Amino acid sequence: MAIYEYECLKCGHHFEVWQKITEDPLKTCEKCGGELRRLIGQTGFILKGTGWYVTDYARKEKSSDNKKDAQSDGSSKSSGESD
Repeated sequence: MAIYEYECLKCGHHFEVWQKITEDPLKTCEKCGGELRRLIGQTGFILKGTGWYVTDYARKEKSSDNKKDAQSDGSSKSSGESD
């Protein structure tokens, strides 16, 4: 099920309806009987789970970059040792 936005061309009434993708779009306004237009709205698209940049790759790249920097500096100290 998806949420579709509609706007009446006659009275300007704006509303949302839960519909199956296979359902036909609504044609008439429930308030005034005018013609409806289905709108394209912004989606609430969120990537969840493992395998996405925010949750996985950022941490791996960050730790590998730190190791590369330490190797390029020629320092072999562990992170717990101080100067």
